Amino acid sequence: MYNSKSKSGVLPTGGGMTLIDPSDALILLLDHQSGLFQTVRDISVSDLRRNVVVIAKLAALLNIPVITTASEPAGTHGPLMPEIHEHAPHGVHVPRKGEVNAWDNDDFVGAVRSTGRMTLIMAGVWTSVCVMFPALDARAAGYDVYAVLDACGDPSEMASRISLARFVQGGVKPTSTNALLSELHRTWARPEAAELGALYGLVAPDYAAVAESYARAQQAARETG
Repeated sequence: MYNSKSKSGVLPTGGGMTLIDPSDALILLLDHQSGLFQTVRDISVSDLRRNVVVIAKLAALLNIPVITTASEPAGTHGPLMPEIHEHAPHGVHVPRKGEVNAWDNDDFVGAVRSTGRMTLIMAGVWTSVCVMFPALDARAAGYDVYAVLDACGDPSEMASRISLARFVQGGVKPTSTNALLSELHRTWARPEAAELGALYGLVAPDYAAVAESYARAQQAARETG
C-alpha cells in the first residue's frame, strides 16, 4: 500500500500530505472510443473530450506516464480518440484481447506494474464498467486510485450516480479534471505556469476570459503609463 508520508511533494507545513504526488502518478485512459461516445448521456461529449485533452496535455507537460487501452477497436466500439496520443505522444497503448475489464489483461496490468507507480488516475467510457472494474481491482491490488469523473461518460445520469456511490464504497477517490489540474499544479511559482494557465482556460472557458481581460488591462496600463 502506498505510504503518503513518503510523498516527494509534502511541505514542512504538511501541505500535500493528502494530495497526489506527481512523481508517483500514472494516468490510465480507458476506452475513449468513438462508438462508445455515441452512448454517453450524463455529460456532453464535447466537454468529455475536451477534459480528456486537458489530461493528456497535463501529462505531457508534467512528464506523467500515460497508458491507454481500447476494447474491440475493430468492432462497434470504434477507434480511440486520436487527440490523446497527439497531445501525449509519450503515452503507451496496450491492446486487449476482448476483455471488458482491462485488469483482466496481463499485458495491461504488466504495463501498469512496470512503471513502479502506485497512484493511478483513471478516466474512461463507460464509467460504470470500463473505469469501475479496473479501478476496484487496482484498489484490491494495493493501488491508490482516483477516478476523473468529468473525463468519463455513462449511458445515463442514474448509471453515473450509481458509479459514484460504488467508487466511494470501494475506496476509489472521485475527482474532476479541474481539481486534478490544480492538485498536480500546486504552485504558480514554477516554470510551466503559463502552460498550466492555458490548460485552466480549456477546462474552464470563463477562466480564459478572466485571463484575457487581465492581459488587456495590463496592456492598457502600459500604453497610458
